[in-house]
Amino acid sequence: MTSVLSSVQFSVLDRSRVREGHHASEALRDTVRLARAVEELGYHRFWVSEHHGVPGVAGSAPTVLAAAVASATRSIRVGTGGVMLPNHRPLVVAEQFGVLESLFPGRIDMGLGRSVGFTDGVRRALGRDKDDADDFAGQLDELLGWFHGTSPTRVHARPPEGLVVPPFVLAMGEGASIAARAGLPMVIGDLRNRDKMRHGIDRYRAEFRPSSWAEAPYVVVSGTIAVAETPEAAHRILLPEAWAMAYSRTHGSFPPLAPAEEVERRVMTAKERGFYEAGLAGHVYGTEEQVAHELEAVVKETGAQEVLVTTSTYDREAMLESYERLARVAGLG
Repeated sequence: MTSVLSSVQFSVLDRSRVREGHHASEALRDTVRLARAVEELGYHRFWVSEHHGVPGVAGSAPTVLAAAVASATRSIRVGTGGVMLPNHRPLVVAEQFGVLESLFPGRIDMGLGRSVGFTDGVRRALGRDKDDADDFAGQLDELLGWFHGTSPTRVHARPPEGLVVPPFVLAMGEGASIAARAGLPMVIGDLRNRDKMRHGIDRYRAEFRPSSWAEAPYVVVSGTIAVAETPEAAHRILLPEAWAMAYSRTHGSFPPLAPAEEVERRVMTAKERGFYEAGLAGHVYGTEEQVAHELEAVVKETGAQEVLVTTSTYDREAMLESYERLARVAGLG
């Protein structure tokens, strides 16, 4: 561990990735088991995500899954990375987090994103369209108002009113300015495009306005980190997710994760190969020493206060070992 890394928190976002030959229900149980494991390792937060109609992702109801995670753990902070606010009524989101905070006081985070459904069909099923993301700032303001009791409807949200559930904005593009104007912590990714990430962070800090939620900017950088005994073993952790991304870009559907050895045997078209190699580029991976050096550079470049790790792979044992090794790198425990 270096002095630079000891100054930041390390957290985990798990997307409940489905694996070939396994059911979605197993992916959800895997998420809960992983939460217990990383809590023992000393990670700060454990977040879950929201995806709809995606064959390779089981996490479609993040607040429900967060409740399961929180009930299975003791002290780690639990939240969402994130609830996609344009998909929901802000009152309902406030009520859900109010219930979570009431059941698990002092442990709940409210990570919020501005994406809508992955496909036209999903958006129709949700009763939404792409334009709904354009009013994210207004939806965010309405949501936070339910906690402060300032709704112009004169309705009072129960139980969220008066509770403090820390909000975070998942910032992609315009999200950095929205987080800054609202005075909220920002989560930004990914590590593969450092220039774009730094630009978003600079924009966020320059435009930040202190609020009742945060007096100063708070930056969480997110991305894939893989740690193993050798660089080659760490690189193999990345293969299943890279292939899933390449497949989604060329077939329009995000598939379950395939074993790394199967991915290595695949004959890919030129287009698939291009997306696949792009999906492998820019991640932080290697031995503990290599990853420590790379993460130190990331933290120095960004001034981030926290790193949110989003690693997914088919081999659950390799993934857990990666988190164990990263915990040593970060000096957790």
